[in-house]
Amino acid sequence: MLNSFLLLAEAVVYFSVMVTLFRFRKRIGLGVFVCALGVMHFLETYLASVFYVALPFGLVSPGSAVMFSGKLVMLLLLYIKEDAATVRQPIYGLLLGNVLMIGLVLLLRLHAVAPLPDGRLPDIGFIDEMGWLMVWGTTLLVIDAILIILLYEKLGRTLRKAQFARILLSVACVLTFDQAGFFTALHFVAGAPIAVFFGGWFAKMAAALTFSAMLVAYLKWFEVRDVQMPRGLTDIFETLTYRERYEALVEHVGRDGLTGLLHRGRFDADGEAAVQSSLRTARPLSLLIVDVDHFKSINDRFGHAEGDKVLKAVATVLCEAAGAEDQVFRIGGEEFAILSSRPHSLARLFGESVRTALKASAATSRFELTVSAGVSTVSETTQCLADLFALADQRLYKAKSTGRDRVVGEPGGHGADAAIAWTRSAQV
Repeated sequence: MLNSFLLLAEAVVYFSVMVTLFRFRKRIGLGVFVCALGVMHFLETYLASVFYVALPFGLVSPGSAVMFSGKLVMLLLLYIKEDAATVRQPIYGLLLGNVLMIGLVLLLRLHAVAPLPDGRLPDIGFIDEMGWLMVWGTTLLVIDAILIILLYEKLGRTLRKAQFARILLSVACVLTFDQAGFFTALHFVAGAPIAVFFGGWFAKMAAALTFSAMLVAYLKWFEVRDVQMPRGLTDIFETLTYRERYEALVEHVGRDGLTGLLHRGRFDADGEAAVQSSLRTARPLSLLIVDVDHFKSINDRFGHAEGDKVLKAVATVLCEAAGAEDQVFRIGGEEFAILSSRPHSLARLFGESVRTALKASAATSRFELTVSAGVSTVSETTQCLADLFALADQRLYKAKSTGRDRVVGEPGGHGADAAIAWTRSAQV
């Protein structure tokens, strides 16, 4: 129990000191963080060679389970918050430094060594053993760094909003690979028993859980994520970084500059994909087209600057009203669209709630703002985005021509009945 508590304390101390150095990188320089990371490399390898403690599930080295796992998480933090030219520096530096150490040891062996007064002589064999282990460990680190970036990036496609799971899976998978690789060398060089492998693996999984939780907390409370573009494509680290940053840039470019909503181009692409997915999976999909009533009069009376503020306010209300699976677009000057995973009847009710929320919004109350909306749903007669849009637009026109400030979805009409019947039959 004491050993487990001490390992946890070591992880907390390691992480706290390293992220403090990273946090103040703008003031004291990133070199302080990188140097501290490099200095710990020798202690990691030394402890992994000779220092083990007993836990219920096997033998564990603090150097491997705590310090190496922590270093890998620090490199992931460096990748998340800095550019590729920075994240490769400590990795390449450690590898080249260890190669240099081996070269110097080969020269040192040629010396005629004078004994110390107490008769002690240097243990060159231990230095050899440590040196080769450090080179092998750093070679694995280069592979680990590439793998963790690949995994972190790949998992971002499905776990972008679940950062803890994304980081934990990346770290746990790479630590499993590293444990197998480093134990192989440790077994042949230092004669480590198989209990070291299993004990080390369990400890690294616990370290992955601990460090991932601390990293997510640090990113959430102390760091603000910036979208940065890489400086070039000179090596694999920059190529990997470019892909992540490129996707973030595409997401940013696909948005309307004024409101921040997805723009018409994204509506055409995402909408068609959503319709086809609805047809394939039999899940309901409805389209709401929302248009601000008499918007030109707002521009004429209050000016275009105030009109822009109204559009931003409308976008905010729409986003607040939309569900997690809904997509909100600005498809024209004062025209918006919402793709909603609701059946037709619920989509009409959703449209009414949007209309009411916009009338009650404090940001638009002085303009006496109202909106009109048309609703359509994927059905046997609307099996592509163009048909879905045409029907919703037709109903929006009816809402405008019959007095505005209303939502039209043809309640009880043939179109709505067909949509609901088709959705229910497809689900059955």
